[in-house]
Amino acid sequence: MLNRRAERQDETRRRIVDAAVELHTTVGPAHTTDLAIAERAGVTRRTFYRHFPDEVSLFKACTGHTMDTSPPPDSAPWRRIADPAQRLAVALRELYAFYRIAGAGLIVIMRDAPLLRAELRPNPSRADLLRAMTGVLLKGWGVRGRQREVLRAVIAHATSVNTWQSLVVQQRLTSEEAVGLLVKLVVMTARPMTAKTR
Repeated sequence: MLNRRAERQDETRRRIVDAAVELHTTVGPAHTTDLAIAERAGVTRRTFYRHFPDEVSLFKACTGHTMDTSPPPDSAPWRRIADPAQRLAVALRELYAFYRIAGAGLIVIMRDAPLLRAELRPNPSRADLLRAMTGVLLKGWGVRGRQREVLRAVIAHATSVNTWQSLVVQQRLTSEEAVGLLVKLVVMTARPMTAKTR
């Protein structure tokens, strides 16, 4: 009896989290109301508040859920790839496969992030984890000074969910076409400057 009750409670909690994540990734977390979540989950507001008495507990549950169900790629294996262009190609393929699943929602959440109270923003967020990958991909190109800063910017652009959206979603390139194009751009940026290009 107690086990069955606990199972029902867990199921209700899961429905609420699923509804919140769906709304956060479509309407946006800053524009999602508790009432909308309760209605989407098929529960009363009283039930909703019994499970999530405050926004912080709800946002933590949503963050945990999305990190469990669609985590960003692990950059640790990339570090073992010595050739930086090959490393970048592997990383972009994995990132773009992740964006195919989570990209649209990630864009909505990133749009709303500045509108949220600090305690509602996960630290680090998925966006923070993705931005940190630039450092891994910057290693091994053999550039310094200003050229290194330019290369960092180009790699950050290549790995951005907005670049994926522009090239793959809006311009309808295949992921492989987008990856090939961006790897070429980074390789060109990393080439030593000649007298003609100075």
